[in-house]
Amino acid sequence: MGKLELQAVSKEFKTGKVLDRVSLAVEDGEIVAVFGPSGSGKTLLLRLVAGVEQPDEGSILLSGRDVTDDPPESRGIGMAFQNFALFPHMSAFDNVASALTARKTPRDVIRAKVEKVAELLKIGHVLQHAPRELSNGQKQRTALARALVAEPKILLLDDPLRNVDAKLRYEMRLELPSLLKAAGSTVLYVTQDYKDRDFSQIARPAEIYGKPATMSVARLFGDPTINLIPVAPLASPRGTMIGVGGASLSLPPGFAHLAGKPCILGLRAETLAVEDENAPERFPVEVVAVTPLNEKTLLLLRTDDGREILASEAGTNEAPRRHGPAFARFDPRAALLFDSATGRRIAPQAA
Repeated sequence: MGKLELQAVSKEFKTGKVLDRVSLAVEDGEIVAVFGPSGSGKTLLLRLVAGVEQPDEGSILLSGRDVTDDPPESRGIGMAFQNFALFPHMSAFDNVASALTARKTPRDVIRAKVEKVAELLKIGHVLQHAPRELSNGQKQRTALARALVAEPKILLLDDPLRNVDAKLRYEMRLELPSLLKAAGSTVLYVTQDYKDRDFSQIARPAEIYGKPATMSVARLFGDPTINLIPVAPLASPRGTMIGVGGASLSLPPGFAHLAGKPCILGLRAETLAVEDENAPERFPVEVVAVTPLNEKTLLLLRTDDGREILASEAGTNEAPRRHGPAFARFDPRAALLFDSATGRRIAPQAA
C-alpha cells in the first residue's frame, strides 16, 4: 500500500473534464514527477491531494487512510505552489518558519532549520525582506523553503524551479533530489511539457526514456528531441526490413509481425553514428550543420529523400567534422517503433 494513493479520481468544471479516473500509488519516500502544461490538470491534481479541491468521484488515501473528505490542515502535507501564496505581512524568514511556528517549535531550532534551507536555496540574504521586495524567483524559492523546512512526510511541488534563473535551476536540479531524499519525504513533483487527462506512463526515468509508451512521451525527453521517421516494414529473406533515406535496413528479430503495417521509426540522436565510408546497414546523408555543445556535438543530417534528422556525438572535436556527403547507421536494438494510427510503441515479440 502506497504512502499516497489516488483511486479513479475525476474532476470536472463547466469547461469540461480535467481529470478522468486518474489512479496512482506513490510509495513511502518515492519521488514521482508528473508532466503537464497549463490547463492539463497538474496543479488541480496537487490541490486535490492537499484537500484544497474535492474530487467529483474517486478516493484519496494517505498511508491507507481515506482522506477524501478531510480538510487540508488535517492531512500533514507540505505544499509549494506556483502562485507562491506567501503571507504579505510577514518577512521571508517568518514565511519560511510559519509551519514550525505553528507547531510551537523552539525558536533556536526554527532559526537553525530556516537558515539551513535558505542557504541551500540561496535566499539567506533576503530573509528579512517582505514578499513585495522579492523577485519572482526569490518568492518561489521562499515558498519552496517553507514547504521543505518542516520536513513533511508528503510534499507537493508545483513546478518549483519555473521562475528560477538558469544557473540556479541547474544547481537545484542536482541538489534538490538529495535534499528530498535526506528528508525522507514522499514527493509529487509536477512540471511542464505534456497534456493528457490521465497518466500515459508510470515508470522509472530510464524506462520512460528507453521504452516510452507513446510517441508523445518519447518527444518529451531527450536533447535534442527524438527523430521520428515514417517506415513500412517488409518481409524479406534477410528478415524484416525498412527503408530509410533510400537504403534498406534490417530490424532486429521480433518485428516480423509488422510486415505491411505503417509505422513510425524513433531514433534517439545519440544512437546514430555518422561515418565517411559506406558499408552494410548504412544510409547516405549530407552533413548540413555541425554545432559543438560543450559535452557533445550536434549534427544536422539530410537524407537522400530530403528528410532532416539529428545525430549527436560525445565530446567536441578539435577538428570539426566536415560538411557534405557521409553515411549514417544506428543500432537496430535501439530503434523504437510506434503504431502510425495510435502513436503507441510496438514491443518486439518473443521468438
